[in-house]
Amino acid sequence: MSSFWDSATLAVDLIASGDAALWAIVSRSLAVSATACLLACGGGLVLGAWLAVARFPGRDLVLAVLNTLLALPSVVVGLVVYLLLSRSGPLGFLGWMFTFQAMVVAQAVLVLPVVTALTRQTIEDADRAHGEQWQSLGASPLQRGLLLLWDERFALLTVLIASFGRAISEVGAVMIVGGNIDGFTRVMTTAIALETSKGDLPLALALGLVLLGVVLLLNLLMMLVRRWRERLEPVRSSPALSVAA
Repeated sequence: MSSFWDSATLAVDLIASGDAALWAIVSRSLAVSATACLLACGGGLVLGAWLAVARFPGRDLVLAVLNTLLALPSVVVGLVVYLLLSRSGPLGFLGWMFTFQAMVVAQAVLVLPVVTALTRQTIEDADRAHGEQWQSLGASPLQRGLLLLWDERFALLTVLIASFGRAISEVGAVMIVGGNIDGFTRVMTTAIALETSKGDLPLALALGLVLLGVVLLLNLLMMLVRRWRERLEPVRSSPALSVAA
């Protein structure tokens, strides 16, 4: 078995040399997680905005369930999606088991509660601060939610980035529904688990370093978005703009 430093050296060499197998896994991981986040954000942003402004019987129970889903283990999501997509399941006719599509569905289901809950909190906070202005103009709850979505678009960028980080770093769901098939459904997290068990530590470590780099880049993007928003806030709330409005 290679020492840590030997494995680290070989891992850096794999990254620097543009190893085809490594970068194929990385590109597949990015494609799966990006597609899943786009699907989840499409519904999660609207649903979160509606939950932020709507008032209906049982709303507190819905929010409690939504917050509970934030802690849902990825293996449970994988199991549910597996049962739905398996040959004997209700969606078995799609033939998606152990495919790219199955992994996208699993990650989208996993990310949807995150997008919805964070969006709901962001829009609800904004609604407390600015909602009365939209109500005075006759906006319905749905219109108010959509307007606040646009108004808080910079804050919601951090929600999207955080959701992508949640998707790309999970392993259980994609392992179950993707099967970790080399060249087809193997992504960074599942490859790290497999290569470590096989003793191919340089490749596992190289993938781990790339994954850490992706997560670091996401956090840097979140910091940049927050600073961008902080710079824009004084402009949006300046007296001159308030008078003009």
